[in-house]
Amino acid sequence: MMDCGDAGHILLSKHVAEDLEEYEKWRPLLHDLGLCEVKHGVRVAVVNLYDNQFGNAKLPRRFETVQKRRRRLRWATAAALLALAAIVAGIALFSRYGGRTTLAAPEKSVAVLPFENLSRDPDNAYFAEGIQEEILTRLASIAGLKVISRSSTQQYQNRPRNLSQIAKQLGVANILEGSVQKAADQVRVNVQLINAQTDSHLWADTYDRKLTDIFGVESEIAIGIAESLQAKLTGREEQALAVKATTNPEAYDAYLRGVAFQARFFSSFNHRDLGRKAVSFFERAVQLDPNFALAWARLSRADAMLYFSRSDTAEAAEAARSDAAKRALENARKLQPNSPETLLALGYYQFWVLQDYRLAKTTFSRVSKLLPGSSEVPYALARVTKYEGHLDQSVAYYEQALALDPRNVEVLNDTAWTHAMLRQLPAALKLYDRVLDITPNDPNMMAAKAGIYQAQGNLEEAARSLPEINWPFFPWHTFVTKMTQLRLERNYGELIRLLQTRVAQFHFDLETDKATDEVVLALTQHLAGDTAGANVSAEQARNTFEEVYKDRPDNLLRLEGLSKAHALMGKKELALKEAERAVILVPRAKDPLGVPSLEENVAVIQTILGENSGAISTLARLLQTPYDSPMYPFALTPALLRLDPVWDPLRSDPAFQKLCEEKQP
Repeated sequence: MMDCGDAGHILLSKHVAEDLEEYEKWRPLLHDLGLCEVKHGVRVAVVNLYDNQFGNAKLPRRFETVQKRRRRLRWATAAALLALAAIVAGIALFSRYGGRTTLAAPEKSVAVLPFENLSRDPDNAYFAEGIQEEILTRLASIAGLKVISRSSTQQYQNRPRNLSQIAKQLGVANILEGSVQKAADQVRVNVQLINAQTDSHLWADTYDRKLTDIFGVESEIAIGIAESLQAKLTGREEQALAVKATTNPEAYDAYLRGVAFQARFFSSFNHRDLGRKAVSFFERAVQLDPNFALAWARLSRADAMLYFSRSDTAEAAEAARSDAAKRALENARKLQPNSPETLLALGYYQFWVLQDYRLAKTTFSRVSKLLPGSSEVPYALARVTKYEGHLDQSVAYYEQALALDPRNVEVLNDTAWTHAMLRQLPAALKLYDRVLDITPNDPNMMAAKAGIYQAQGNLEEAARSLPEINWPFFPWHTFVTKMTQLRLERNYGELIRLLQTRVAQFHFDLETDKATDEVVLALTQHLAGDTAGANVSAEQARNTFEEVYKDRPDNLLRLEGLSKAHALMGKKELALKEAERAVILVPRAKDPLGVPSLEENVAVIQTILGENSGAISTLARLLQTPYDSPMYPFALTPALLRLDPVWDPLRSDPAFQKLCEEKQP
């Protein structure tokens, strides 16, 4: 950031300045400068901090240059317009033959493609994955390199490789290919660094090692790449690369297995099972080598992820998961308190377990200086900032992550989701088109795109976007789109059939997930006029919530599920009390995105029970609030109010009609 200024300048990123703006004494000292390009072509919004006693009020030279360019641009515009017709004709001719221009990739940029597993045993694939991941981690610590993350390169696994095309897609100049062969206690690692434009080999090497001597190979490869691309290492970077995480081959083997499972945690339907497997392998690694700080850090992250994803329904099990994450983190901090891996684990513990978003953001910002080439850090900052409720800042961090991980479907999806929460629906649509360009016909992403059309009120396009799949057996975040479509079309019979099939046959990780679907079934039966059926489904859900959470009366999932079940059973006073209790329990500052979802639940219950004025008041507030809806694929919109039969009891009220007429995003 300070590279954007001159001597005496105190420059802040926009998000830091916005934090300071909350305090009146700082506001007069903050002066917007605009965008400045920093590492890897990333552009950030910069604010100058100064007054009469400190700082530098003069415009930095880099911004003077930009302003001069803008003035020249204005004078050149008239002349440029005269040539426009010729340019358009040239573009048309050029595009006819498939021409496509791109900005030149930085010379010191590299993508590490998935390493080929040459071992006879296919189960050794984890070893090749782990080696690739560890090389990337080391490359990310070198400030002079732009390194594309593993998530963007995994799609090239087991596919014919056109290196020039891959490099263009990833925005790099160089490609590293490699293979790993593991047999008994022997390992061979082959690598070659290739300039993608010229197809020339810049560097290649073969490493034959015993398992007992494999531990430094990743650092040697990272150094070889840096030297070949003339990226000078700092003393701190050399020191970090020289560290050997363990000298125990069995511990290292268990660690690499854990890394392979952890890498697939959030991208899999069976993420809880993968998370538990990762934990078991990291636990094995630290049992074999109690001084393996990197494994302790990964173990803490895995336990924190499982805690965050609500993998344990029993209160004692949930507390044990939290304690395990804390204990592993403490061991990592005792061994290597300032390593980037330990600090990452600390940040995730603060984020996922403590839910202290400000503290987590501070920690991740610290890690960004140690891992300047890592997309994981801006991605973590994007998620933390989103949970704080600063969604515009979150989008900026997502864009930084995508600069280093441009084909990461998870990051693209999260970015689109954030735009949708802000009701920036055209931007979300464009991102889902990018995702579908990478993973054509992905049913989950097709459903997400359909959800955007639903939010816009375009049911015809939504129907065309929905994939032909066996809907009851897909995860909730995908199934909810089909459910919403059928409800908006008022096709209750088909929706009830799908829900009954799902409740009877879907493999639920948690009993409460099944109970949640039973509540949705009860609501649909209520809309269809089947009062008796709605009562039976609601009662089944109520019994499950009460049994699972009998020792935790204030659990939010319990209160949310019970309140809706009781409303559908006609227990008005109890339903309203439980729904409002859930909202009161969560401070808005602690969960600015979660509280509105609880308020949406209140609005549904108020509507069911005839509390129309309260429901309309709640809905008016929700339309002005970014949040993640529990009932729709994305946030509530005026179009959804107009179409959804859930809100039919409110339609005759002029105040509700006014909400439906609000400007559509």
